[in-house]
Amino acid sequence: MNKTTAAPLMQENRSGSHRASSEAAESAPIPGAPLQIVEATASTGTPDGHEAYERGTALKNVGLFRQAAENFEKAAQDPAYALKGFAQMGLSLKKSGKQEEAVAAFRRALQVPSTSSKEQVQILYLLGRTLESLGRTPEALEAYRWLRREAPQYRDVAMRIDSLSMRRMHRANR
Repeated sequence: MNKTTAAPLMQENRSGSHRASSEAAESAPIPGAPLQIVEATASTGTPDGHEAYERGTALKNVGLFRQAAENFEKAAQDPAYALKGFAQMGLSLKKSGKQEEAVAAFRRALQVPSTSSKEQVQILYLLGRTLESLGRTPEALEAYRWLRREAPQYRDVAMRIDSLSMRRMHRANR
């Protein structure tokens, strides 16, 4: 909070004799002060991504995945934390059993313009694994193939593509 927004909330420090007579006035609430704080916070328009991200990380570390996901979503509203926020939101949602919501979070992370190739590969892998666990084979294959174009040797992607492709062919032949 800057000096301009804090000024209405600050009270003057008065000398002893003057202080006793005005003590009741000092403890009285300042009309409109809470509204000024809310307006000042709302006018900045930028959520504190760092704080929300740190809270999300702490909650995730103690196993409170739903609450962590909420904080990561708040963090992602800050452009500096968009990628990390959406990716961690997806991981937290996945851990809490909300696979569909995790897919949406991973897709949002992939849409962040500042995503590096390495980060994109990691998120594509998480997306592919989540889609695979949901039985959404065509979409999982698409994610893995996109990943393979970016990083052909990444983890077990080649094996996963082969395995999913074989499963798909067996289903088609039935």
